[in-house]
Amino acid sequence: MPALGSSDTHMTSVDDRRAKRNVAVLVAAQAFLGAQMPMIFLVGGLAGTSLASNICLATLPISMIVLGSMLAATPVSAVMQKYGRRTGFFVGAIGGAVGGAVAAHGLYLASFPVFLLGSFFTGIYMSAQGFYRFAAADTASDEFRPKAISYVMAGGLVSAVIGPQLASATSESMVVPFLGTYLAVVVLNVIGSALFFFVDIPKPPLPDVDGPRARTRWELLTTPRIAVAVICAMVSYALMNLVMTSTPLAVVGCGYTQTTAGYVVTGHVLAMFAPSFFTGHLINRFGVEKIVGLGIAILGAAGLVALQGVELGNFFVALILLGIGWNFGFIGATTMLAGAHGPHERGRMQGLNDLLVFGGVTVASLASGGLMNCSGGSPVEGWAAVNLAMVPFLVLAGGSLLWLVLRPTTQAAE
Repeated sequence: MPALGSSDTHMTSVDDRRAKRNVAVLVAAQAFLGAQMPMIFLVGGLAGTSLASNICLATLPISMIVLGSMLAATPVSAVMQKYGRRTGFFVGAIGGAVGGAVAAHGLYLASFPVFLLGSFFTGIYMSAQGFYRFAAADTASDEFRPKAISYVMAGGLVSAVIGPQLASATSESMVVPFLGTYLAVVVLNVIGSALFFFVDIPKPPLPDVDGPRARTRWELLTTPRIAVAVICAMVSYALMNLVMTSTPLAVVGCGYTQTTAGYVVTGHVLAMFAPSFFTGHLINRFGVEKIVGLGIAILGAAGLVALQGVELGNFFVALILLGIGWNFGFIGATTMLAGAHGPHERGRMQGLNDLLVFGGVTVASLASGGLMNCSGGSPVEGWAAVNLAMVPFLVLAGGSLLWLVLRPTTQAAE
């Protein structure tokens, strides 16, 4: 039995007991620290509406978070590769605390640029949080890997409850609207970062002179399985963000209250993470490609429901389907990627993956506000434009996955 080393020792073999301990810590981090993301996504667009001089820029704070996440992905991954996951997670929590404090200061000053700067720093936390799922797989066996990833994602189920409730309790707690929410984000990061002292994930082994050569970024991206995994992850996450970012604006714009918008977002985030309790089992039983394909199909169904009308039931059903589709598509794509590269390629590939994924999410979040507020004469027309924009990207993801599935058969026939 391999010895249980500290996070600063090199991993020599896989031990699922260690993996299960790490999963428990990462689930807690996803639940507690992760609560800041639904909090910010719920109030960010509304706060932006109150500060921006142009309503078309209302969702720019959300876009800045995603842009920060995209730009932080490669450096954060490099820090984890060199110094270990624990150090990288601490960097993320510091970024989240700084982001919350600066955004709060921007609200106090009624300064949109300062608020945007705080949102950008929040992206550092979002980037680090994205690596929780990869960290869960680091010490897991091949059989436990999809379950480990999905269990960590399931921690978001708790954050889906805590986040919107904290946002509702704090958004009007001070004279300046939403100021209390961002101060609460600072507290979450400071207290929650203590969890990372219990992470026990070895640093990747140093490259062996006689070991396999690490592939270049281009070689990795042109590996068919990796390419399709990245495309499906990009599409799943970007489309989820595209629709979710506009949801509070659409719900309030169609005559419902901010509290009702919070309930819709809560339902969506619950649907994002609740399936994680069995997604890993489904992947093991039916294969990762089928689960990713099912996720893409459910995302399409979410758009169809949203286009049927703006009754409250349509919002709830569409956003629940959107969450489930994201879960299957994103966890499935993550599992595909985690099994397609070696430990010595981890820092390079995972950082590149999240750079591309959050690059797509940045574009989606930027487009969301414009489509919602500036592509029609009413919130109804804007909401329709947001959902119609999903179509070409669903075709891209579905087509690439189909190509991957048919490719071995074609090669065998040739």
